[in-house]
Amino acid sequence: MHHRKDTIIIGAGLTGLVIGHKLKHQHPGHQLMVIEKSARTGGVISSFKENGYLAESGPHGFLDNCIESRELLQETGLETECVRASLQTFVRYVCIDSKLMMIPQSPLKIIRAPLIPWKDKFRVAGELFKEPLAGEPTVAKWAEYRFGKALLPYVDAVFTGTYAGDYNELKIDAVMPGVRQMEQEHGSIIRGVLAKIQQARKKKGNKQKLSMPSMTSFPDGMARLPQRLAEILGPESISFNCEVTGIQKDAKGWLVETVHDTYQTANLVLALPVNQGLRLLTAVDDTSPLQQIPEAWIATVVFGFEGATLPPGFGFLIPEREQRFTLGTLFSSNMFPNRAPNGHIIFETLVGGRRHPERLELDDETLIQDALTDVKGLLALPHNPTYTRVLRPAGGIPQLEKGYPQLLKWRNDLVRENPGLYVCGFGWEGIGLNDMIKTACSVGETIISQTTQIQEQAEAKKIYF
Repeated sequence: MHHRKDTIIIGAGLTGLVIGHKLKHQHPGHQLMVIEKSARTGGVISSFKENGYLAESGPHGFLDNCIESRELLQETGLETECVRASLQTFVRYVCIDSKLMMIPQSPLKIIRAPLIPWKDKFRVAGELFKEPLAGEPTVAKWAEYRFGKALLPYVDAVFTGTYAGDYNELKIDAVMPGVRQMEQEHGSIIRGVLAKIQQARKKKGNKQKLSMPSMTSFPDGMARLPQRLAEILGPESISFNCEVTGIQKDAKGWLVETVHDTYQTANLVLALPVNQGLRLLTAVDDTSPLQQIPEAWIATVVFGFEGATLPPGFGFLIPEREQRFTLGTLFSSNMFPNRAPNGHIIFETLVGGRRHPERLELDDETLIQDALTDVKGLLALPHNPTYTRVLRPAGGIPQLEKGYPQLLKWRNDLVRENPGLYVCGFGWEGIGLNDMIKTACSVGETIISQTTQIQEQAEAKKIYF
């Protein structure tokens, strides 16, 4: 027996839950089922609480400068629960020559700061006269071409902090398509940024000072977001511990086989990380240019200290040239309130990544000791921690490297040639929470539009035939 649904969503991560929410929010009668392999929602989002400490083994928040994300908070009633940390007041650091260098928050202060020699600053300014770089360069090759070698450690740190990746492998067109578009449209990144600032000032009013976005989370951590979305959808719309064993196209749309049931649906959404989605899609089209893409896995080592203080700011990142054990550290108790007991601090140190997967094979005790030794070389910590914990990842971060632009084109062609099929999720359009929310909203709107159009055509047939 086939269970009939208007839409089947495979994956109860953020993308899948937002799509389900959008469908139900705009069409309460829409029959859908979210199928989740594990026993929990959230995908890469996972918050951890113990002994008064709150940490994240996934994303720590999202910026509040995305319209779709702000609308989602309002629709779910989470707007009043948000806690925010303004980027205007919280600086970040990069480790250079075993010292933490503060990165100012304004372009003028960055120019004045002693981050690189003045001769290299003039080389950065020479970016204004560089032609767009052809081909599909790596981030490292592109950044060196446009800005010179002196900025490479800082660029490396940025992509260590976002993708835990190797900027010698990541493709600039895949990880920053907006920047590449700016390069093409304005002939210069500096010129493009200035144009965007000017445009934003015109929208806001020239006399008003532009404000920076804030990092947003919740008192009990980021897990509150998928938890709330699941509450709204209701238990009848989510099937947990349910593995999908196969998908196939049929005359009425799509068949979805699971370990428990078979579903027939007009709309099939694969809201999964790239590699999980690719495994299921072989049944639809086995001509994918890549069978899988690399992933970066990170362990989070959590430290709690009593009576210690942290430098002001969000934390620091470490470029590979420093040859340190850790990738960087987040000053969690600086970012959001109540992340640690009174009189205590908490910070989270990241280990592993694309370049050093072997470090995740170490046992917890070794990870803690090696990470602590590394951090103590950069922070003034008066004694041993009062709390430690290693959070192991549930999944890896998709690495958008060689062949990814071709994979994305294949995905787009596949979806276009198979009406009712939608392929999205962690890594397809980016790895940021705002990226996933924007994509989910777009998919939800498309399904609603297509469903409405089909219903209107059916009603017209009743009238005229």
